[in-house]
Amino acid sequence: MSRSFKNVRIGASLCAFAPCWLCAPIVVPLPLLLSGCTPMPTGGDSGDNAGESDASIQPVTAGEWYRPTVGTTWQWQLQPGSSGDLNLAYNVDVYDIDLFDVATETIQQLQADGRRVVCYFSAGSFEDFRSDASDFLPEDLGNTLDGFADEQWLDIRTANVQRIMLARLDLAAAKGCDGVEPDNVDGYVNASGFDLTSDDQLAFNRLIANAARERGLAVGLKNDLDQITELLEYFDFSVNEQCHEFDECDALMPFIEAGKPVFNAEYAGEFVTDTQARNSLCSDAQARNFRTLVLPVDLDDSLRFTCEP
Repeated sequence: MSRSFKNVRIGASLCAFAPCWLCAPIVVPLPLLLSGCTPMPTGGDSGDNAGESDASIQPVTAGEWYRPTVGTTWQWQLQPGSSGDLNLAYNVDVYDIDLFDVATETIQQLQADGRRVVCYFSAGSFEDFRSDASDFLPEDLGNTLDGFADEQWLDIRTANVQRIMLARLDLAAAKGCDGVEPDNVDGYVNASGFDLTSDDQLAFNRLIANAARERGLAVGLKNDLDQITELLEYFDFSVNEQCHEFDECDALMPFIEAGKPVFNAEYAGEFVTDTQARNSLCSDAQARNFRTLVLPVDLDDSLRFTCEP
């Protein structure tokens, strides 16, 4: 079962962590093998620093995948609600849901109702209760995330970690997701336990983005505000947490200027209880053309306010 997101402030950066799933390795279906997907990293032992992803790699631009627009509306639910399931009743364009907790049939139902489906997974952290936890090597695992004893940062440079992440993209394609939201893609500004550089993070994020597009998946940049200008061409939308609360929304404007949506969530209690604060928040969001929701930190649909007019 998914858990609530984790949130760590490092200087001016907001590093937010939502529930993640590390899926078991899967055999790549034949259609995916024939589609020109990015190959798994090769060369050297799987635990070694792969050196296969390159920060200078160019974005994938040719192909067919979903491209949301600035006006695209959304709903974000990563945990079942009080009914034990997702609330499928919102009149929005996109649902952002957990890749592994949601059945393929639910994805298909949303799509039959005219929704697009973005599937969430963690690209940069390890949780010891996931079903494929044994596939990670000891050297893949770094420092524990603050407050979460069963979650650790990953060494995104290793071939083994990259292999597992590409397998998750294969699963997203196999389940019929329209896009993906890879989380925890800013380990380089956290105390990960690894000597990750900005170029290491750019290389990994670009590897994931290109591989998603090659599989016919839209891909969203989760937070990582400091690298937006370097990653804008590689990502189709932004998923942000709390830019209004922390006065960081200006950093996200390049997405809007490029015609790509900013899907923003705010959790502060004042936006829930104080109508005036919420109205001010929504005025700013509308002026920026952000798609802002006020949600519970558990992302379980226990409350929801939208800034849509």
